[in-house]
Amino acid sequence: MTLVNDEAPPAVRSAGRKFRAFTVKHLDELTARAGLSPEQRLATRAVATVLPFRTNSYVVDELIDWSAAPDDPIYRLVFPQPDMLPADDVAHIVDLLRREAPRQEIDAAATKVRASLNPHPAGQLELNVPSFGDGAVPGMQHKYDETVLYFPKQGQTCHAYCTYCFRWAQFVGDPDLKLAGDDAGQLRDYVLAHPEVTSVLFTGGDAMIMGESVLRRYVEPLLALEQLESIRIGTKSLAYWPQKFVTDPDADDMLRLFEQVVESGKNLAFMAHFTHPRELEPVMVREAVRRIRDTGAVIRTQAPLIRSINDDPADWESMWRTQTRMGMVPYYMFVERDTGPQDYFAVPLARAYDIFRDAYKSVSGLARTVRGPSMSATPGKVCVDGVLELGGEKVFALHFIQCRDADLVGKPFFAKYDPAAVWLDDLKPAFADRFPFEV
Repeated sequence: MTLVNDEAPPAVRSAGRKFRAFTVKHLDELTARAGLSPEQRLATRAVATVLPFRTNSYVVDELIDWSAAPDDPIYRLVFPQPDMLPADDVAHIVDLLRREAPRQEIDAAATKVRASLNPHPAGQLELNVPSFGDGAVPGMQHKYDETVLYFPKQGQTCHAYCTYCFRWAQFVGDPDLKLAGDDAGQLRDYVLAHPEVTSVLFTGGDAMIMGESVLRRYVEPLLALEQLESIRIGTKSLAYWPQKFVTDPDADDMLRLFEQVVESGKNLAFMAHFTHPRELEPVMVREAVRRIRDTGAVIRTQAPLIRSINDDPADWESMWRTQTRMGMVPYYMFVERDTGPQDYFAVPLARAYDIFRDAYKSVSGLARTVRGPSMSATPGKVCVDGVLELGGEKVFALHFIQCRDADLVGKPFFAKYDPAAVWLDDLKPAFADRFPFEV
C-alpha cells in the first residue's frame, strides 16, 4: 500500500483485503503525509511513548481526509496530538528522543507521565473487581448488580486506537495496569453463583479483535444459564474494520455464533462505537450492519462527546439519523472520562448539554432512545438533564441512569451551576450539604 496517495479510495476497494496495522514505527511516515514539520513529528512521537497508537489501512485509506489533515476529525481521532499532554512532559521526552537516550530512560519517563493520568478511573481496580473462590476474578468487573464486564485476554487490543480512549491503560504494555482474564469456566461459575447477574458484557480492548473460535469459548458456556437475559459485545469494529463481518475469513462463522446466541433465547446486544458521521458512510459498513442485524442481534450505538472531533450538534444529529435509518438504536452520548488526556478533549458539562439538546430536538422519536450527556463516574452513570433556575439559584439537574446504590437510580438531584465543570468531581451540591451518593 502506498502512503502518499492524495485521494481516499472508494469504500469498495477494501473488499477482500487483509487487515494491516500501522503502529509507532509507521508514525513518522504517516504524520509527514499530514504535513507536520520535523519538530511536530518528534513531539507526536513523544506523546506516542506515553499513550498508545495503532491504526490500520482501512482508516488510513478510506476514513481520513488527508487534504484536511492534521485538522481532519478522523485524523485527530486516531493520531496523537503534540498538545495532548503537559508541555513540560512532552518537551522532556522530545529531548530524550532527540538525543537517542536509552530505551529504559524513555520508558521510565513515559511511565511517570502515565501515573499522573488516572489510568483506572471510577475505582476500576479498587471497587469493581470481585472476589470469588480463592480470590479476585482476573479480567472481571462487577460494578452494578445486574451486569458483569469481562475482559478476555485475547481481546486486549483494537483494530485502531482512539486518541481519547478511557481504556488506554490496557494497551501500553504495563501488566500492572491491564485487566484480562482467560478462564471461561470461572466466568460461567461466577455468573451462576450470582443470580442477580442478568447481563454479561465482553469488552477490552475490543472483543471483536478475537476470531470466532476464541470468542465462542467465552460465549458458549453462558448460553445454558437461564438467569442471563443478554450478552453484550462492546466494539468499534464497525467503524474501524467492518470487513470483520463481511470479507474476513471467519466472518460467516462469527455471524453463525451471533445467531446461536439469539436462538438460545438471549438478547445479543452489539454495542457499536461510532464517533463521527464519516465512519457510517462506507459501503462496507452498511453491509456489515445488515449482516449483523440479519442474525437477530440488536446494534446499539454510543460514543463520547470529544472536543475537536464531534463537539457539534450537527455531527450527532447526522449520526443518530443515519444510525436509525440503518436499523441501529442510538443509546448513549458519554462525557469524556476523567483519565488520559481529558483536559485536551473534555467539553464543559453546560456545553455538552446544549450540544445534546440541539441534536436531540432535531431527530424523530425513534432516535430519542439515546441518553446523555452521561458521566460514567465512581458512584454510577450520571446524566445531565438540564440547566435551570430554582429558588433564585442556577443549577444543573442530574439523575443516575445506573448507580452502585440502586435506590438512587432515576431520582433527580441538583448541583450548583459551574460553566467550567467537566466532570462530577468538579460539581458542588445545591440545596444540600452533600450529594445523595455521599450520604
